[in-house]
Formats: sequence, C-alpha cells, structure tokens
Amino acid sequence: MSALARLRGRRRGAAKEAARELDPFTIEEEVSHLTRIGSEPCPRTRRRRRGVSAFHMLASRESGRAGPGGGGFCSADRAYAAGKHLPAEGPWCVEDMDSEAYVSQFSSDGSLLVAGFRGSRIRIYDVDKGWKVHKNISCRSMRWTVSDIALSPDQRYLAYSSLSPVVHIVNVQSAGRESDANVNEIHEGLEFCDDDEYSFGIFSVKFSKDGRDVVVGNNDSSIYVYDLGANKVSVRIRAHAADVNTVTFADESGNVLYSGSDDNLCKVWDRRCLVREKPSGVLSGHLDGITCIDSRGDGRYLISNCKDQTIKLWDIRKMSATTKGRPPRLYDWDYRWMAFPTNARYYKHPNDQSLATYRGHSVLRTLIRCYFSPMHSTGQRYIYTGSSDDTVYIYDVVTGAVVKKLSWHRSIIRDCTWHPYRPTLVSSSWDGYVARWEASGDKEDPSMLSFDEQRTSPYHQTYGLSFAM
Repeated sequence: MSALARLRGRRRGAAKEAARELDPFTIEEEVSHLTRIGSEPCPRTRRRRRGVSAFHMLASRESGRAGPGGGGFCSADRAYAAGKHLPAEGPWCVEDMDSEAYVSQFSSDGSLLVAGFRGSRIRIYDVDKGWKVHKNISCRSMRWTVSDIALSPDQRYLAYSSLSPVVHIVNVQSAGRESDANVNEIHEGLEFCDDDEYSFGIFSVKFSKDGRDVVVGNNDSSIYVYDLGANKVSVRIRAHAADVNTVTFADESGNVLYSGSDDNLCKVWDRRCLVREKPSGVLSGHLDGITCIDSRGDGRYLISNCKDQTIKLWDIRKMSATTKGRPPRLYDWDYRWMAFPTNARYYKHPNDQSLATYRGHSVLRTLIRCYFSPMHSTGQRYIYTGSSDDTVYIYDVVTGAVVKKLSWHRSIIRDCTWHPYRPTLVSSSWDGYVARWEASGDKEDPSMLSFDEQRTSPYHQTYGLSFAM
C-alpha cells in the first residue's frame, strides 16, 4: 500500500472517530419526577408561571402568599431558591499544607470540617468560628496517607484509617487542641487483621447509624464490621472479587449497606440476613473499578463514581440476584499512571442496569469521590465530584448537564464536601490546599486565593509516582 493510500485511510478513520457520538443523556422518569418535586417550586408558588424568580418568591412570602399554608416556603421552594445560588465563587483558603489533601467532610450539622492529608495529619476546623483549627491530630500507624475519615453520629468521635489493618478512634470534643497519638491523648486502635507486614489496607470507613459499629472496605476483597461494645470484629463478608474501595449505608436505619469494588460491581447487603455471604442484589453497568458510592439516603437510590470516567445513578429495585454478561475489556491500562483509552469512551455494558450516566469529569490516579448535593438547600438536585483534571464538577441530576465547574486548583481534587445547610463547598486537592467556595463572599478577604499562589505540588520539588491511592 502506498504512503498516500495509508494517509487517506488514516484520515477516513479519524473522520469516522470524530463523527461518533456518545449516546444522548437519558434518565428514568420516576427519579426525574421525584427530583423535580424536591427541588422546584410547588404548584401554589408557581401559580401557572413558567419561571419563578427568587425575588418573586420572597415577595410572595413577605406578603403571606407563599407556601401551602400561605405563610412561608415549603421545602421545595427553599431548595429551588437556594439552588439558584451555587457555591461557585472563590476560592478562599481554609488550609495550606505541605502534603496532599486526600479527604474532607463536614459534620452532619455543618459546624465542623474534617480534612485528612498524606502522611499523619488530620485537622478539624470550627466553621462557625472563622474556620479556626478546632483539633490538630497527629495520627498513629499511618501508611502513605489518611485514606478515610468518619465522624460518629453524635460528632464526639472521629475514626480514621490508612493502608493498614487498624482504624483509630479519637475524641474530637476533648479539651486540648493538640492530639498527638498516645502522647497526650489515646487514639484507640481497632484491629481488623493481625497481618504484621501491613499488607492489609483500608480504603473506606463508616460508623453505623447507632454508633455501635464501624464498617470498613479494604484490599482483602471484604467488608468487615467491628463491634465497638464487644471490641472485636463481629462480621466478615467476602464481598467481591477485588478490592472493596467504598462502603456506605443506604439510609438512617443502618441495616442496608452498599459496596463498590474493582470488580466493576455495586452490591447491596442487608445486615439482618447475611446468609452464606450472599448479597441482597448486584448492580451491573460499570466497565471498570468503582471508586466511590453515595446514597441518596432514602434506601432506594445511589450513585457511583468509576474508573470508566462516569458516574451512574442506580435504583436498588432494579438489582439482580447475580451478574449477567461480562463487560467489554477496556484494554490493558492502569488508571494510576495511564490516560484513559479513547475508544473505551464508547463501550457499553451489555446489561447496564443504571438509570442515568453522567460524563465530563476524569477519574485517574486515585479513588475520586462523588456525592449528592444537600437535601436542605438543593433538594438533592445536583451531583458533585472531584476530578483528576483539577476541577470540581456539578451535574444536574435531571438533565445530566454540567451546571458548574469550579476551577482554581492545579492538581487532582480527590474529595470535596458541600455544607448541609449553607451554599458552601470545600475542595481538597493534591496541591496541598483545602479551599472553600461560596455563592458569594468578600473578595477583599486576604484568605482569597490568587492565581500566583497556584502550584501543582505542595513540595518545592516534584515527587515520584510509585504509588497512588
């Protein structure tokens, strides 16, 4: 074949590739309807208007014409008004560390922010006191990084994990500001495995809703439940065929668990009937390892982030008893250091059970997390996620559109957290910054980050990529 013919063949192939498009976004009508009910004005507020402004809603409330009872906003009205003011201004600096920020989490009432960093450092900030440090924790028995954090339901205790078989518990309401592990405060260790070489690593940790148990997902392909009262592991579920990267509770009852693994599957577990380690159901549709799961809190819907560069929305009523079909192979690639294969964007799972698929962000090098936006302020209208392209993405659940991109960081944003009541979002990045984004704010505030403060690494020199988590 002549060089000219080969050139023409490559051009035709490139033209065909450019003409290919991903399937248009679709979502099941029921979840779309439920989301709209919780995040759009009620019929009384709309009064047959096609669009309702926040000014109109406030004027109606002041005159006593808003809400079902005529005296105020209903929850959907409030979510609609607040959802028009997304936390996209800024960012302002919460913390500037000399190591990568891996995890961040608001407490359930929004009064505290917890952030964990590579190495042995966790800091807890008092949100209502100007983001001042409430607790400075020097961790114990760290391996590489703080992999996850969890506050107990009463917000008294913090559980932190690493790539080791021990979860430590520290009292975050004690009097001292400094908490050095077993120096001036006891960090009680919960042993999940007696492997002295620390080949056992924990990726995800959660308190049960009653605060009596700690549940973890790990690289032993298992879910472990630790009974705090009995001070021992009470349950081990051999849950998956690969690392369990994420585990979370379905609702306030604490009976049902969701897990996600590098075997590409989401699984549902009922703690009341664990028979022969068989899940209550399996959700198939992802094409690669799952990095994070978040529950809508209603015991029905959940989302999952995945190395196939998508977030999927699920309904557990559509789960199967077993897996069906084998997903296409996404070439031989390693997400920790390779780019995502271009052609793999068009692959489809033969038995995709998901309700919707969200695309735009990037999941590379680390277990990037995603969440539903808060019920109080947005009616869970949005999904938000960190990304390996240094950006926080906010998706509209109903339309699948990217409604906001929060861009300032110069390195991977592994985790982010949205205040449960305020229009505030915090991003934690491998550039060493923990930053807050607001719907509005004082741009003269000296804590506002400028472009000349950007960096790709918290170190003076770049570091190797021998390991990423």
